[in-house]
Amino acid sequence: MTATSMAPAPHRRKPIVWDRLLAIGLILPSLVATAIFVYGFIGWSVRVSLSKWVGLLPDYTFVGLEQYLALFQDRRFGIDVRNTAIFTVLFLAICLILGLFLAILLDQRLKGENFFRSVYLFPLAISFIVTGVVWRWLMNSATGSRISGINLIFQSLNLDFLISKWHLTAPPWGIAFIVIPAVWQMSGFTMALYLGGLRAISDDLREAARVDGASEFQTYRYILFPMLAPVTLSAVIILGHISLKIFDLIVAISQNNMALDVPAVYMWRTTFDGNNYGQGAAIGVLMLLTVAVLIVPYLVYSMRTEEEV
Repeated sequence: MTATSMAPAPHRRKPIVWDRLLAIGLILPSLVATAIFVYGFIGWSVRVSLSKWVGLLPDYTFVGLEQYLALFQDRRFGIDVRNTAIFTVLFLAICLILGLFLAILLDQRLKGENFFRSVYLFPLAISFIVTGVVWRWLMNSATGSRISGINLIFQSLNLDFLISKWHLTAPPWGIAFIVIPAVWQMSGFTMALYLGGLRAISDDLREAARVDGASEFQTYRYILFPMLAPVTLSAVIILGHISLKIFDLIVAISQNNMALDVPAVYMWRTTFDGNNYGQGAAIGVLMLLTVAVLIVPYLVYSMRTEEEV
């Protein structure tokens, strides 16, 4: 046998073109579905928002920005925007503060950490509809023999001065009370984000700070908190996205209380109860633009960070 005949046969590589075609074939269904059911419907909604479609029969007569101008002159839509602003500010602030506080407590590696972490995260397993139904009972404003929920506890403790109408109170306090169940459900999520961020920080940094004479408060303020800035940004983006398009929790608690309307609820009622598809689509487009104002800067920041790394 010659050396040539004994040499192993060269490994045949699959053509690079075939690999690329296979990869494109695998992701193509997702791309087509996204193009049709996400961007296609967004484009269709924009088209409808520029029409005067009122009623069950489609009417794509172009009216320009008429639907948007009508919304800006609509007092009810103004109340919805105000309610969303109040809800978003309170929801973000309380979730961030409470979540960070819980994360710091769990970061002390106390006994029973797994139990408490599970307790804090458990509300995430419940949908906003279920949360809304439960908290509607807890915040029941009935009096006398029909009193229940939190007000019943106050009455039993002879704290009648704390008995409240909760979400039935005059604006803007009604929407502020609805922040309570939203925070109850999402603060555990914020806690998990912050806890992950704290655990990712090397213990050597903390030890170095203590060696330099920094107190525990100074360690958190000048070292740990600045390093948690990306986590805070992510939490703000996610929670802000949720609050800007909140729908199911509001419906479950407020039912038909128009004083607690938000744009998502108004869009539903305008479109499917009032059959005003043009104005309903305009509300949806405005909500999309509002979310985009929050999301796009985050995406740009993430892309720049990846390029720097």
